[in-house]
Amino acid sequence: MAEQDLSGRTALVTGSTSGIGEATAKQLAEHGAHVIVVGRRRELGDGVVAAIRAAGGKADYARAELSVAASARELVRRALATSGGQIDILINNAGTAVFGPTAETLEENWEMMFNTNLKGHFFLVAELAPKMAARGKGVIVNTSTMVGQFAVPGMAVYGETKAGLNLLTKSWAAEFCPDGVRVNAVSPGTTSTQNVVNVMGDGLDELGKQAPLGYAADADADADADADDPGEPFRSQHSPVGH
Repeated sequence: MAEQDLSGRTALVTGSTSGIGEATAKQLAEHGAHVIVVGRRRELGDGVVAAIRAAGGKADYARAELSVAASARELVRRALATSGGQIDILINNAGTAVFGPTAETLEENWEMMFNTNLKGHFFLVAELAPKMAARGKGVIVNTSTMVGQFAVPGMAVYGETKAGLNLLTKSWAAEFCPDGVRVNAVSPGTTSTQNVVNVMGDGLDELGKQAPLGYAADADADADADADDPGEPFRSQHSPVGH
């Protein structure tokens, strides 16, 4: 992450109790931001908050499912109360995936991926972006993936949700950038996090070989891109990461 001072700014980071989100939250805190760590499991969230505070940073935990609009709105209400009424940076990192052949995809898994990977992000932006625009500044970063840009067998639904997120990023940029809100997306390549290892197993190494670097990256490398965006001058961009 480039050197920058985020003192006095509050970052809401979804899916930040592990993996890329956790690494992003810690990097933002290292640079002075007050980070609101968001996830479903309180014990993990409390652990991330404790680590940030032990390193001298400022952080709080907020539990949220983010699969329905009401949950997103409630998260924003609690986050604003915790932050003193302002969120400067939104990192939409929460996501879920179930891989497998199209013919074997269960409807409940299809809905789960769309609700978490798209609906939650959409309604968080709906709540926060107008507030940022009214102040004339703010940053939104969406964590996409390389499979939102090209096809991988067995990842049709997951890739579809991320392709949708890529288009939402462009749509939000067109809508909110004229009022000073930067809207960016980063597309990590294959990343070795515990959740990904649990889902993909040995398939992780095989997918990593398809990337230009030829291997799976770690979460810190991807967090560099997520955490760099708050200080960058671009109004809208879509950045592949490492792969």
